[in-house]
Amino acid sequence: MIVGWKWAGDRLRNTGLRVLVCALLSAPTIASAADGQAADGPPATPFVKAQGTRFTLDGRQFFVTGVNNHYLTFGSENEVTRVLDDAVAMGANVVRTFLQPVIGSLDGSMATVWQWKMQADASDLGVKGTYLLYWDDREGGMAINDGANGMQKIDFLVAEASKRHLRLIIAFLDFWDYTGGAQQMRAWYGSQDKSGFFFRDRRTRRDYMTWVRHVVERVNSFTGITYRDDPNIMAWELMNEGNANPESLRLAWTREMSAYVKFLDPNHLVSSGNAGNISASDKLSDLTIPTLDYGTWHGYPLFFNQTVQQFGDTITEFCQLGVRANKPVLLEEFGYARSNPDAAAAYAMWLDKLGRDPDCAGWLVWRLVSRQDSGRFPVDEHDQFDIRNDGSAIWNAFKAATARATRSQETNRAPDNGRKLP
Repeated sequence: MIVGWKWAGDRLRNTGLRVLVCALLSAPTIASAADGQAADGPPATPFVKAQGTRFTLDGRQFFVTGVNNHYLTFGSENEVTRVLDDAVAMGANVVRTFLQPVIGSLDGSMATVWQWKMQADASDLGVKGTYLLYWDDREGGMAINDGANGMQKIDFLVAEASKRHLRLIIAFLDFWDYTGGAQQMRAWYGSQDKSGFFFRDRRTRRDYMTWVRHVVERVNSFTGITYRDDPNIMAWELMNEGNANPESLRLAWTREMSAYVKFLDPNHLVSSGNAGNISASDKLSDLTIPTLDYGTWHGYPLFFNQTVQQFGDTITEFCQLGVRANKPVLLEEFGYARSNPDAAAAYAMWLDKLGRDPDCAGWLVWRLVSRQDSGRFPVDEHDQFDIRNDGSAIWNAFKAATARATRSQETNRAPDNGRKLP
């Protein structure tokens, strides 16, 4: 199938309007009036969809109020369910995470580029023997771990999120090497090039496409549902912060791989996972790619060297990019150090701005953490972006924001703005 896709991909790149992908997208997703679509609104469907600058679910506004967590794919079952329970307690409706870890070979003949055997809490990247992708030294190539310390942990996560009516945004891979990611995969082939090799080399591109297909076509061992057919997954992301360089390479890779995901799975939304460079003149340039359903950006005033008010203005600017592209734009990571005296007030202001702007599609804070099996909350003394269910003013600011969004969605309108869905 990879060979067939390569032929199709070459054709798609050369024809401008991607006829094959358009046909695949149109046939299973366009509903007729007989299927229950209202003449003046979006079709009712169990899958989250994009309509203009908004997300919809069952034909109604779906404003994202969400959280990120980085250890859901390798934490213990109790650590996973504590995070999901705290997300529910906050009032969140979406949880985002990445598929990880990625390692070298099991016998050590192919080095792992990070300390995957270190003893630590899950939040501190103690993965306790979990790995999803590895180098098979006997076969001389990538292998996938479908066992209890591999993809079955993802099955558990998806099943438990479904029980709690939490939608998932799942990135197929992380760019960074904290738990291997794309950096481990390029290291399999002896490359030291961190920003270009993975996106350019035919072997890593083949490995990525094999991995994507395996995930999309996997049958969940807990639910019996194929991932492709599971509406509890809100969206696939190509990669968390896939910082390919130059930009032309990133766009070409994003164009090809998003078309491939749509080829395999026309049900789910697809995004790039791009961090959205605020200093670039062509912010969210990948919004022009037709096989990306929405735009993403990651916002940190500390890293942007912005004041609280300036970051609020940046929120408005990015939401307006969605208007120009007629696609939702999602602030899918943002954080502010909890030690700042104005942290709760800053969060409350940004959340209010996001909720009141009819062209903002939602938000996901970085990052929700819960008690580890050690009984302790993780402590991040570096960036201090952790959000906890601790009754603090910061926690209460998020609870208030999700409550407002829920009330607004119950009346089928964007939060607090009075504008009905078209």
